[in-house]
Amino acid sequence: MNRTTRRAAAGTAAVALALALAACGQSDGGARPSGVGSTTIGLLLPEKTSSTRYEAFDKPLIESTVASLCTTCVVDYANADGNEGTQKRQFDDLLAKGVKVIMLDPVNAKVTSSWVEAATAKGAKVIAYDRLAEGNVAAYISFDNQRTGEIQGQALLEALGPKAAAAQVVMINGAESDPNAAMFKAGAHRALDGRVKAIAYEQSGEWKPEVAMVKMNEAIHNLGKDGIQAVYAANDGMASSVIEALKAAGIKNVPVGGQDASMDAVRRVLTGEQAYTIYKPYKPEADAAGSIAVQLLKGMDISAAAGAAVDSGGLRIPSLLLTPIVVTKAKVQVTVVGGGLYKAAEICTPQYADACAAAGVK
Repeated sequence: MNRTTRRAAAGTAAVALALALAACGQSDGGARPSGVGSTTIGLLLPEKTSSTRYEAFDKPLIESTVASLCTTCVVDYANADGNEGTQKRQFDDLLAKGVKVIMLDPVNAKVTSSWVEAATAKGAKVIAYDRLAEGNVAAYISFDNQRTGEIQGQALLEALGPKAAAAQVVMINGAESDPNAAMFKAGAHRALDGRVKAIAYEQSGEWKPEVAMVKMNEAIHNLGKDGIQAVYAANDGMASSVIEALKAAGIKNVPVGGQDASMDAVRRVLTGEQAYTIYKPYKPEADAAGSIAVQLLKGMDISAAAGAAVDSGGLRIPSLLLTPIVVTKAKVQVTVVGGGLYKAAEICTPQYADACAAAGVK
């Protein structure tokens, strides 16, 4: 388990960091390196289908931040769509082009140490974005993932209310190849263990809705219709499949939680199908990552600006960790709408107009 030794302040502190880096990046004091790849920042994201956030938010936000700080810089983007081999080829392609700064959100963080070594040998720096890639990366930008899992677990307890002590809970965790998933799981156990009757069934859904569906049906078969009182699903894509499986089995009034604040999940929260989701304000994360990438491209030291240090295999990685926000029906307006993630009009199509009105979303 990666251990955070000093935690950066969330929200406003992240924005302040991004603004400070932006001011520095726009000054003439930072000498820009010359040569092939000197104005290109690589961006490799892991998924398209199992989580919509990367294409919808991370990519455009990072591109916007880089463009605002460096008018001559370009972002060379690729998405692996969940395929480790594809991402390795994308990474190697960036190195072959001479790209000197690569933002990497790994499909499988456990295999990236050799990638980072190869990049270092070519004079390139790797930023671990959202997931901590193994190896001596230059920086790590993410959310406090163990705290995220703990918040998920606490939200599930609140959804259960007085029924929590007698509840049997099903846990559908993320992929074992993802270090974030291990931290979400650890945080959720910290919140749930000893406060519910039992974690009656626990399996990895591999971040794949179709796998989560299989696992949930197996849990229903093993525990019976009356043996499940709540379900922890590590993200919204898997939560959607869990809810479908429960409906198909005729199981009602079982709170299900997720993560990522996807549009469909927010709507399920409003209609009561999903108990909560987790909102990670993507802009502070993307702003910080884009800003640090530009600084590294200019050859600047970012260790002090990162604000935290994470231990990864004995290496001290300069890091920025943000705190996520739980979204329940009562909090949709003040979180994802108030925070600018979605406009009320986007969420509240005619099908959801009544649910929005009942929750005060406008």
